[in-house]
Formats: sequence, C-alpha cells, structure tokens
Amino acid sequence: MDRSKPCYFWLPLLFTLACFMGPTWCQTEAEILLKFKTFLTNYGPQLDDWNASGPGPCSGDDPNWTGIRCSNGSVFGIKLENMGLEGMIDVDTLKRLKLLRTVSFMNNSFTGPFPDLNKLVYLRVLYLANNSFSGPIRDDGFAGMKALQKVFLGWNNFSGLIPRSLATLPKLSVLSLEWNRFEGRIPDFKQDSLTLVNLAHNNLYGPIPYRLSNMNPSFFAGNNLCGRPLPQCKSSRRKRTIIIITVVACTLVIISLIAAVHYILKDPTIASQFNRPEKKKPGNNVTVGKVSEDKSANYYKKLGENARLHFVRDERERFELQDLLRASAEVLGSGSFGSSYKAVISNGRAMVVKRFKQMNKVGKEEFREHMARLGRLSHPNVLSLVAFHYRREEKLLVSDFAPNGSLASHLHSRRAPGKPGLDWPTRLKIIKGVAKGLAYLYNELSNLTLPHGHLKSSNVLLDYTFEPLLADYGLIPVVNKDHAHQFMVAYKSPEFSQHDRTSWKTDVWSLGILILELLTGKFPANYLKQGKGGNTDLATWVNSVVREEWTGEVFDKDMKGTRNGEGEMLKLLKIGMCCCEWNMEKRWELKEALEKIEELKDRDSDNAEDYSSYGSEGEVYTSRAVTEEDFSFSVQG
Repeated sequence: MDRSKPCYFWLPLLFTLACFMGPTWCQTEAEILLKFKTFLTNYGPQLDDWNASGPGPCSGDDPNWTGIRCSNGSVFGIKLENMGLEGMIDVDTLKRLKLLRTVSFMNNSFTGPFPDLNKLVYLRVLYLANNSFSGPIRDDGFAGMKALQKVFLGWNNFSGLIPRSLATLPKLSVLSLEWNRFEGRIPDFKQDSLTLVNLAHNNLYGPIPYRLSNMNPSFFAGNNLCGRPLPQCKSSRRKRTIIIITVVACTLVIISLIAAVHYILKDPTIASQFNRPEKKKPGNNVTVGKVSEDKSANYYKKLGENARLHFVRDERERFELQDLLRASAEVLGSGSFGSSYKAVISNGRAMVVKRFKQMNKVGKEEFREHMARLGRLSHPNVLSLVAFHYRREEKLLVSDFAPNGSLASHLHSRRAPGKPGLDWPTRLKIIKGVAKGLAYLYNELSNLTLPHGHLKSSNVLLDYTFEPLLADYGLIPVVNKDHAHQFMVAYKSPEFSQHDRTSWKTDVWSLGILILELLTGKFPANYLKQGKGGNTDLATWVNSVVREEWTGEVFDKDMKGTRNGEGEMLKLLKIGMCCCEWNMEKRWELKEALEKIEELKDRDSDNAEDYSSYGSEGEVYTSRAVTEEDFSFSVQG
C-alpha cells in the first residue's frame, strides 16, 4: 500500500469490497426484485412494471409493482399467483429483503425440488399450492422458521416423509399438504396453535397423532390412517402375526430358490440351457410415460378463447373465466368430487370455483340443460349456482362464497382455546333452514328420485348470519354412476346397502343423520367408507345410548345455551331418529319432518302438555323420565 496517498483515496475500493462481501449493503429492494425476476420465465407482460426506470416497488404502504405488498415503505410480501410462472424461486435473492414476511406463488407451473425456503427465517405465510414441485422435502426443510404460521403445499407431487421440522414450528396454525405423494407416518404434531391440518389423498398410514384428533375427518381421506377422527386402529397383535407369517413365507421361498439354483448348476444338461443367448423379438420395446394431472390455473389459460364461462343467472354481473384465474385464489379444501377455490374478482366479490372430474360421461347439451335448470333455483337456504365451464375431462361450477364456512368445520374442526362451539339456538336455526331448503328442492326437482343426494354437514354452508345454504344438490344425474355409488351420501343409506335402490325417503334419511350429527357433535363414520355405507354408525350409537339408560352423554358438550331447552332438544333428537329409521315404511316423509321441526322453539314450554306427539304409534313426551320406549326405532332391517 502506498502510504503517501491520503485515506480518502481508498474509500471507493473499500466500498466496492464491502458490496462484494455483503451485497445488501448497497442493493435497493428494486434491484433485489429485478434480480429475482431474472430467474423467472413465462411471465409475459404481467411483470412489465418491474423495471428500474419507473418508481420503486414501494412508496409508503402503496405498492407500485404487480404482486408486491408493502409496509412502511418496504417490501412485506410477494404474491405472484395464476401467472403460469416457470423457472426458479431464487431464495438466496429473496432473503436480502429483510422485511419479507409473506410469499405466495400459488397456481403456477414451477417444477423441481422444494426450494431452500428455511433461509427465509422470518417468513410467516408460505403458499406454493397448485404447482408441479416434486420429490422429497428434507427433514430439516423448515428448521429455524420460528415465525411461520401458514404453509400451503397442496396439489403438487411432493413425495417421501412429511418433514419432522414442520411438527416443531412453534406458531404453525394451518398446514395444507393434500393431493401429494407423501408417505409413511404423520409426525407427532404438538402445537396448541393448530387449527387446520389437511393431509388428504397422500400415501400415509398408521395412527393419527392426538393433537390432530379433532380435525375434520375429510382432512385424512385417501390414506391408510386410523384413530380419531377416523375409525379406531386395529390390534397391533394382528399386524405382528401378519409380519411373522410373511417373514416365514419369504424365508421358505428363498430356501426353495437356493435349492433349485443349486440343483440346476449341478446338472450340466440343464445349466447349458441357461447359457444360450436370448433371442429378442422385434417390436416389443414399449415406453410407458407418466401422465401427470395438470392442476395449475395455467392449464385453463392455454385453452384461449374456448375457455368461457356460461352464466345461468340473468341478474348476475358477468365476468370471464380469465378474471377468476387472475384473481387472488385460496384453496378451501378437497372433497370426493374435486377441489374448491375461493377467488376474489375485480369488483371485490368472492366466488367459489369447484372442479369436478367425475362427470366425463355426460354430453355437452345434457350437462348444459341440467345446469340451466339448477340455475333457475332460488331460495334463501339453497346456494345459487352462478356459472359453469364445460370440458369433457372436467367441469367448473361457480357459486357465491359463504363467509362462515361449512357446518362440518364448526362441528368437527379444532377451535382456538376459549372459542365456543355453536350454541343450541344457532343449531336449531340451521336445521330449520336445512329442512326448508330440502323441501324447496323436493318441490322444484320433483322428477328426480334424489333431489339432493349428497346432504351432509360439509355441504351445509353458513352465511354471515349463520343462515344455512345447501350445496352440491341435484348432481346425481350428471355424476358418473360408479363414482356416485362410491362417495355420495345417498348411497350410504340402508336401502341402497341392502337392496341397491333409493327413494324420495333417502334424502330424509340423510336429514336424520345430519340432525343426529348436529346434536351429538359426532361425525358419521360410515360416510368415510367407500362404497356402500353399511349400518348407520351414528344412529346405532344414539340408539344404544338411550336403550341402556338415558343420560346427557348423547348431546354435544360444546353446545352452549341449552338451559331450559332440553325438552326441545329431545324433540329434535326424536325427529332425527324417526327420519333415519331403517325401515323405509316407518321412516317419516319430509313434509312430516318439516312440520315437526318448524314447531320447535329455543326454550321449553312451561306447560309439559305442550310437548308434541311423535311417531305413528303416538308416543308423547311429558315431564317424566325419558325411557327406551320414547326412542324406539329400528337400526336393522
């Protein structure tokens, strides 16, 4: 070093060296994001405002660049959804954004392994659902992310074990891993903060951890799991027996093979036959490639002008399918038909898009006519169909968003500490609305044997005032028959299980099971079985309780506001049992059930004589103790 030169002569060199050793000292957020953009492909004009010539990404709390969320003049979040993006998510560049807390790249076309996102140690929310990521995630893939609260990785091709580091995140509240290829056992989640863990449709097996036992049973469908909220695990002794038998059998086979090989090698005549060159037959080389399901919104964008929505309601404001695909999307869940998404369109209205893949045997005109008929339905307790999109491979049905979710989520999802369950007046309001909506469907779809066909708690949605809205109704004519028989509630009924037939009273049976579920808080376990439902587990349990000796054990302990309402609750319980009567001849008609439900009140009458009579044999409720005769009904044919 030339000591004769003044110290300020070396400042540019020192500054350059500092930038080389620590780039964040000299890079702006705009420069960081522009470098991140260079790793992306297929973004088209959507990121044109990401440029160095215009204003920076944030000015105050107002973002200037597409998909950027700002706080106090700094980048707080990145939300690049429904853009068909490909390329690489460069985490090393993103980690230079010191205030970055939320990241969403949902509904794009990213491929390859899971990015090293645990470098973003301050991240709170991560959305990577509906891409084509694949391969295993390292066990420590989420290590150190102590602020992470929500993780959405559903609808990808991830495989291997679920990373145990997820089970150690102290603030994790929502985890969505459905429709991947995760395998093995579920890690032992112990966070009190968990409110939703969706592991449906993977390759998982074994018992469900205790901390997840209060989740919705549908969150574990499509695996080989057991234990609450699913049926109880079978004895491990049987498994040990099977393992021992398998080991012994394999040992005997191996010994036999060794003996055979030894015999062949000793006999020169036989051995010579194995030394002859094999003659290859021409034309036998066939390569079978894997066809992966395209689950990203970009799949529909490639359809171009043919990808149109058909509106079935004249009074509704029109929008295009592309408006839905460009909107901010949230995965609501996946059921027996497909997945559901919430999309907020440009006018601020929230819509729900449901994808149906089990309708490919329906012709275009037949489907359009049936959807038009459903679109003409209008009732306060029936969720209105707004529009649909037809393709032979799958269909989209668009309806309004119900802000309070489903009845199933309120009955069966784990609640935050101190948050009460549905009280008795609210539950009564819900079942009254359900009965009215079902009666309307019976009147308007009178030519259908099953006007609803899929009545269950997850298909009862709730609006702002907890008014119920029936969903997924009237679909049996357009659903593939085999799939309907496997999954739809009507085909879990006793009459279909025993005689392969349904009737107008089948929806009444579903209503009865729904009433028992509403009152007991217990999920009908037979709904989880594919194919015929067999005996109605929930109805059988209720019947066994009242036959042994009446106790308050039958009612949901989380149901508040029951004081002075026990008599009315008992009446509704009896209505439910009369509706799910095994013998169809004794089962009530819907009209009779609706009349009895309408008579119910929040509170008991002061006069015991006001209690209504029930059933064909005229049993009457009084102030006396409840006995077996009050609830007698058949659960066997």
